[in-house]
Amino acid sequence: MRGLLVTIDGPGGAGKTVVSRLLAKALGYTYVDTGALYRAVALAVQSEKCSANEDSNVAQICRHLRLRFENSLKGLRLYMNEVDITDEIRTQEITMLASAVSARSVVREYLLGVQREMAKNGGVVFEGRDMGTVVFPDADVKFFLDADPHVRALRRHKELVAMGMNISLDEVAETMRKRDKDDSSRALAPLKPAHDAVRIDSTSLEIEQVVALMLGHVPASAK
Repeated sequence: MRGLLVTIDGPGGAGKTVVSRLLAKALGYTYVDTGALYRAVALAVQSEKCSANEDSNVAQICRHLRLRFENSLKGLRLYMNEVDITDEIRTQEITMLASAVSARSVVREYLLGVQREMAKNGGVVFEGRDMGTVVFPDADVKFFLDADPHVRALRRHKELVAMGMNISLDEVAETMRKRDKDDSSRALAPLKPAHDAVRIDSTSLEIEQVVALMLGHVPASAK
């Protein structure tokens, strides 16, 4: 039986990544981090010393990209043209550049095809910012995960420090505030809940509680 297509949207620091991974594991589904795909494009743009606003050049870069995920002992890894870029795409600089490139139609068109190809057989949990609104408006189950901005900043700061980055909480909070504003106010595919998404506030919830809530909204036939 064909598996369901599940989407989880929301701002950074809401817990999307860990929740999406655990939900996919509980369902026996494939997990796809779409934010990492935009970060990959941002890294390629940065490497080519190209501006995110130069659509023709960015489109040319996208045409030469080959992106794929691979499960390993170190977790889910992202390869760009057969080079593991998983760690390179997690810097603050790439975070902001990813927000800029995600507002370009040439990038969204390129990744739309990549994402829909990954979803063609179902049994997938997609994490992102416009999965349930633009990429998969007919997804079987949609979630929008959010949390208090201060709590989100604390979570992201802890994550970055654990990766060895020397960055202050204030810097993380400011970067997050700017990205929230950019993502929610852009004309193309803004960050917002799908009209039929299940909205969950994770501010005071443990990860396991969020996953349990989501599983409660997944049809029993899919479990």
